[in-house]
Amino acid sequence: MSEPLDADVNPPVLRLASASPRRRELLASIGVAVQIAPVDIDETPHPGETAQDYVARLARAKALVGAGSMPGAGFDLPVLGSDTSVVRDGEILGKPVDAEDAFVMLRSLSGRWHQVMTSVAVSGPAGVLEATVVSDVLMRELQDDEIRAYWHTGEPADKAGGYAIQGLASIFVERVEGSYSAVVGLPLYETASLLRRQGVPVWNGALL
Repeated sequence: MSEPLDADVNPPVLRLASASPRRRELLASIGVAVQIAPVDIDETPHPGETAQDYVARLARAKALVGAGSMPGAGFDLPVLGSDTSVVRDGEILGKPVDAEDAFVMLRSLSGRWHQVMTSVAVSGPAGVLEATVVSDVLMRELQDDEIRAYWHTGEPADKAGGYAIQGLASIFVERVEGSYSAVVGLPLYETASLLRRQGVPVWNGALL
C-alpha cells in the first residue's frame, strides 16, 4: 500500500498568500507544498459590489500582492490567493465580532439554505488564472443553547459566517450541494486545474 503524500517534507512549489491552516492542509492533501506568505489587503466591499464579484476581487488582489506584482516584476514561485464568503440572501456574512454577533448570524442561518462562495486566483507564468465556486449549504434547525455553547468552544470566532463545516459545526450542516472543499476554504478540483496550467505539479496516479 502506498504511503500518503506529505507535502511538508518537500520543497515549496507554490506561495500561499494566506495564513489559513485550512487552505494549507487542503493543498497538502493533493501533494502541493507551500510557502506561507500572508498579505494585508483592504477587504471592504465596494458599493454595489455583488458577493461573487467581491470574493473574486479579493482572491485576485491577494495573488497579485503576494507576487509583488509590479511592471516588469518576475515570478519566483506562482502565488495562490483565495477568499471565501458566507452569503445569506445576497448579504456577505463576515467573521463575528463577539458572541452576540455570532448568535445573530447562526440564528439567521438556522433551518435554511445559504451560499458559500470561494474564489481562487493563481498568478504565475501564465498570468493570473481564476475560478469561483458557489456552493449551497443547508443548516438544520439550531437551538439557542447550542449556538451559545458553540461560541464558547472558540471555533466560530475567526470563521466567515460564524461556523466551520470541517469542525464542530459539521453536526449543524444537513446538506451541501456543490464543493465541500470550497466550503472549507479551497475548491480542490478547480485549484488543481489552475495550478497545472501554471506548471505547478499536483498529485496524480503516476506518483503511486
